[in-house]
Amino acid sequence: MSSNLTAVSYGVNLSPSELEHLRKVLSGSGASLTSESRSGDERFGVYTISLAVDGATVADLSGLRRRVADSAAPGMDTAIVADTLRDASRKLLIMDVDSTLIQQEVIELLAAHAGKREEVAAVTEAAMRGELDFAQSLHARVAVLAGLPAAVVDDVRAEVRLSEGAAELVAAFKAAGHAVAVVSGGFNQILRPIAEELGLDYWIANELEIVDGFLTGKVLGDVIDRAAKEKYLREWAAAEGIDLEHTIAVGDGANDLDMLGAAGIGIAFNAKPAVRAVADAAINMPYLDAVRHIAGV
Repeated sequence: MSSNLTAVSYGVNLSPSELEHLRKVLSGSGASLTSESRSGDERFGVYTISLAVDGATVADLSGLRRRVADSAAPGMDTAIVADTLRDASRKLLIMDVDSTLIQQEVIELLAAHAGKREEVAAVTEAAMRGELDFAQSLHARVAVLAGLPAAVVDDVRAEVRLSEGAAELVAAFKAAGHAVAVVSGGFNQILRPIAEELGLDYWIANELEIVDGFLTGKVLGDVIDRAAKEKYLREWAAAEGIDLEHTIAVGDGANDLDMLGAAGIGIAFNAKPAVRAVADAAINMPYLDAVRHIAGV
């Protein structure tokens, strides 16, 4: 019987003993190991094991993922991915922006110009842990920006840095004919030039209100929250004619949970514990392009 799952392990240092332990966990869970390969680069290694599992259900897959995660050695993570996703001719990659596509939290960079960075960072952390309603917390954080000159947006845009491997990840998906999207609880004024430079197919964020050259401390329209992120995942996948099973979602905070749960595979990127606990896979190193190895791109 041909393999129907793939175990993709990645880490800065994949030791032979850790990989042997993984093989034992997989075999002990009833999986037959059919082939193995090694890849990666000077930053991190990747080890891929093709698996044959008789009659694997969604519950079986979830259980296997949990057993693998619970037995993982520090510095090595393993994603268990359905071959139907890895082999799909077209896929949709959808990502969060702050602390995922980019290294920073934009609201904190903006708040620094108002002398409120620490205060806002504490609220952001609580919201990302799921302790606060995201929309309410966003309105509270944006309120401290009232009165700042609109020019601070340009200053902050210059401070933003893509996560390591982000540009390479997007380029690889695009070159292979897949669709790439981002959905952000941040701000269009910061995201727009990034999205255009990367050539993203879809993108959306919140819109800061600017009147007479100054921030008003408000956002226009509905807040992009966790429900909106899932909504856009579904809408964009449908627009591209891509099954949800062939979508990959990546994020780090509680407002990404619905999107991660709805996607074919949800990946927690250097995420909060509550997100890692329920995501299908986790990346706990700074290299976003590890996603391409998980997705088979």
